[in-house]
Amino acid sequence: MAAVPEAILEKIPHLPESPGVYLWKDAQGTVLYVGKAKRLRSRVRSYVTSVHWESVKTRALMNQAAALDTIVVPSEAHALILEANLIKEYRPRFNIALRDDKSYPYIKVTVQEPFPRVYVTRHLQNDGSRYFGPYTDVGAMRRALNVVKRIFTVRSCNYDMPRQMPERPCLDYFIKRCKAPCILAQTQLEYRAMIDEVLVFLEGRTHEVIRRVRERMDLAAESLDFERAAELRDALLHLERMEEPTVVLEVEGGDRDVIGYARDGDDACVALMRIRAGKLLAREHQFFENIEDESDGAVLEAFLTRAYLPLEDRARELLMPFDPEERELVESALERTRLHVPQRGPRRELVDLAVQNARHLLEEQRLTGEETEERAGDPVYELQRQLGLQKVPRALVCFDISHAQGTDTVASCVWFQNGRPFRSEYRKFKIKQVEGIDDFASMTEVVTRYFRRRLDDDRPLPDLVLIDGGKGQLNAAYDALRALGLEALPLISLAKREEEIFMPGRAESLRLSRRSPALRVLQQARDEAHRFAITFQRKRRTMRTVTSELLRIPGVGERKRRQLLEAFGSLQGIREATPEAIAALPGFSMAAARRLLDALHGAQPAPTDQPTEIS
Repeated sequence: MAAVPEAILEKIPHLPESPGVYLWKDAQGTVLYVGKAKRLRSRVRSYVTSVHWESVKTRALMNQAAALDTIVVPSEAHALILEANLIKEYRPRFNIALRDDKSYPYIKVTVQEPFPRVYVTRHLQNDGSRYFGPYTDVGAMRRALNVVKRIFTVRSCNYDMPRQMPERPCLDYFIKRCKAPCILAQTQLEYRAMIDEVLVFLEGRTHEVIRRVRERMDLAAESLDFERAAELRDALLHLERMEEPTVVLEVEGGDRDVIGYARDGDDACVALMRIRAGKLLAREHQFFENIEDESDGAVLEAFLTRAYLPLEDRARELLMPFDPEERELVESALERTRLHVPQRGPRRELVDLAVQNARHLLEEQRLTGEETEERAGDPVYELQRQLGLQKVPRALVCFDISHAQGTDTVASCVWFQNGRPFRSEYRKFKIKQVEGIDDFASMTEVVTRYFRRRLDDDRPLPDLVLIDGGKGQLNAAYDALRALGLEALPLISLAKREEEIFMPGRAESLRLSRRSPALRVLQQARDEAHRFAITFQRKRRTMRTVTSELLRIPGVGERKRRQLLEAFGSLQGIREATPEAIAALPGFSMAAARRLLDALHGAQPAPTDQPTEIS
């Protein structure tokens, strides 16, 4: 434990037991970490005791901390919002990092101006304008802006109207892209009505814009203003074509936002689906990094306070896969938005769809970054969720022990990559240090040998270790991993009778649905390890039987036995060979070949005789 500077220790007793925000700084004054607290003094004091020092990140933080600043606020909700703002401002290295959270563009509508403008910006300002975004898909943002310019005659000039007014209109007026409010060819009232429709369109309520345009078209036709009616008809056709490809997700109608979450180790992705009037209008996402030792609830809270809270166009209902940390606090900060974690039904299906999108985006990012060569399927992510793993178990190994009544004890290790067998990483073992039947000791030996070799060769370790067996085999494997300093490696066992999953330090077993894709992945790995071990054990037993059978024949030693097996493959193959074929081998004469065949034909075939391999 590092020595905490005396100035910090003297400051702590004088901190208030009230809500606030604290900032840890280094010797140069750089902000290292920003946190919120319900009680400032208690929270800060925990950093200088041993309570949080099990975390590697906290130890590194306190080794660099040289100063402490605190800000007292009226309530926890204020602390939550202030924390999010300070993190955006200082981007501390020890906080959860939202990747590129300042680079996404927004569509800005300057509603505070008499003649509002619509344009793209990357800077949020508290200037009274309406902001739509952020758009993680810049193409979608450009398409929305092009529709606004095509259907609505929004001015593109930068005049400070009405203080600045040109003498004549620009080219946009003559090509009918603007109605020249700059020379009062369009009144402020008419222009403001059009901007209202732009806002409705950007909010995703296209059907409402269609209704208004149709009403105005009918009114223009009734007034015999056919030119205006034709313009509105063309705009209406374009809007209706936009509506056709929209994905419809009928969930009792209404507006809602849906969050999906996927995590793989120190990286995570949150996908946000915007549903308006039962239609999916947009999907946005945010990547996270630097989340080591952080819970999923903390990552989700960071997204809600730092990325979702600033959004102006939030739905009344937000669906999530699980609760964020400090749910009540987050809900109070979001004010009008109600948080909901559906467990079943159509709303849960929406969440599952958002989760699938988050997984897709995270896999895409990893493929692009060459961190993996193949996507992990949904069953692998389901296995991560069911076992509560922080890292996706892309690489899974399974161990199995096999013997024949205490003899020929062997072990197998099979490797599954993204839920599929990866045979180049299969390994088989002859048990060397255990006599008789002792599956526990055999498991300890093989796990020790396997992982010691991988550590010595500096080879990658699997993400999950599966043991075929119950608690006894699990504890034997855990002792082996702990002796190697690998006790943090995720480890489970699968007992065959009831398909129970056991975990170290957990008394109760975990039982998954028999139709669970995650359970099927474990069963496939377990069955493959069992098949591989049984095959190797049978080969060993057959080899021993063949060896003893041949070595009993006078004149056949170890060298000739190997020659015979290499030439004919098995004991049965030797029996069926002709004397001429045997005599053709080095060291054999015709007489020796006949003696060999006479001896074999006079003996009864061994019941375990099978083709074997030479090792």
